[in-house]
Amino acid sequence: QCQLSGLWRNDQDSLMEISVLRDNGDFQGQYLTRVTLFGGCAQVSPLRGAQQQLGEEGWPTFAFTVRWDKFSNATTAFVGQCFVDAGGKEMLSTMWLLREAVGSLEEDWKATR
Repeated sequence: QCQLSGLWRNDQDSLMEISVLRDNGDFQGQYLTRVTLFGGCAQVSPLRGAQQQLGEEGWPTFAFTVRWDKFSNATTAFVGQCFVDAGGKEMLSTMWLLREAVGSLEEDWKATR
């Protein structure tokens, strides 16, 4: 069975810590990104999310948002699922969508990555 709480590291060497995981599936924590829109140094940002309640499989799906509040006018939404490989290692498989603020409706096309 996969547990979301704890410290996670991704392929870009960013860190995510899920420090509060409630019985209803809500969670919160912080994200330390090594990748920034403007090439700056690593920054810590708050995250909030929810996981599906565990069924018999024990492979929960989840979603969370990160508000890059101190160094960027952007928000990223992540969705994913937690797995345990044959060796017992927990792994999160995720996809993300980043939305950056733009100055006008005409610039909307370039706001999402």
